[in-house]
Amino acid sequence: MVNSISVKLEVFEGPLDLLLHLIEKNEVDIYDIPIALITDQYLEYVKQMDTDDMNIMSDFLLMAATLLDIKCRMLLPKEVNEEGEEEDPRAELVEKLLEYKLYKYLSIELKGYETHGLKSLVKKPTIPEEVKKYEAPIDYNALIGDLDLAKLNVIFKSVMKKQVDKIDPIRSKFGKIEKDEINLEEKTDYIKSYIAVHRKFSFRDLLCEQTTKMDLVVTFLVVLELMKTGEIMIVQEELFDDIMITSKIAA
Repeated sequence: MVNSISVKLEVFEGPLDLLLHLIEKNEVDIYDIPIALITDQYLEYVKQMDTDDMNIMSDFLLMAATLLDIKCRMLLPKEVNEEGEEEDPRAELVEKLLEYKLYKYLSIELKGYETHGLKSLVKKPTIPEEVKKYEAPIDYNALIGDLDLAKLNVIFKSVMKKQVDKIDPIRSKFGKIEKDEINLEEKTDYIKSYIAVHRKFSFRDLLCEQTTKMDLVVTFLVVLELMKTGEIMIVQEELFDDIMITSKIAA
C-alpha cells in the first residue's frame, strides 16, 4: 500500500523543490533518503498534476525516472568504485538536493533584505557647512592627564631604548662597501713606466706607492703578468728578504 501525503494542492518550483518538501514533511535524513517511500509519494503527486506545460511536466517526469532508477539500483548488490568503496546510488541526488536547498534559503534571505529595504527611507545628509568644519578644541590638560616631566622622561628613554634595540650589533659595524674603479691598461702602463725609471727596485717599494687595496691587488696581478711575459725578473735571495724586481728590457 502506497503511503500517500497531502501535497496535491501545493505548487512547487520544480522536481527538486517537491523532493525537498517530501523529505522535510516525512522528517527523514537527507543523507539517508528512504528512496522507496519518497519515490511513491513523488509519483502520487505527479499523477495528480494538472498542467498543460510540457516543459514543466517533462522535468517532473525526468526526476520520476531518476527516482525509479535509483530505487532499482538500491535492490541490486552495491557497486564498488576504483578505491574499493561501495557507491551509494542516492549520492548524486543528495548532492543536488543540498545545493538546491542552499540556493533556496539564500534566495529567501535575500528576499527578506529586499522587503525590509523597501520599508526603509534614506535621507541625504543636510549638515550645515559650519557644522562639518567644526573641530572640538583640544584640552591639553585632559590629554596629558597625570603625566609630569619625570614620567615623560621615562617614556622618552623607553622609546629611545627600543630604537637602539632594533640596531643589529653586528651589521651596524659594517662599513660601506665602495666599488673601486681601476683601469687595468692604465695600471699596466704605470707599472711599466715605473720599471723603466727604476730598472731595479723592491717589490715592497712598488706596493707602497699604491693607495687602495684594489690598487695593491691589480699591481700584484700586473707584476705576475710581466714576469710571465719575460719583461721582468724577480729574485729573493733569502727567506723573508725583500723581493727584488729587475727589468729585462734594455734601456
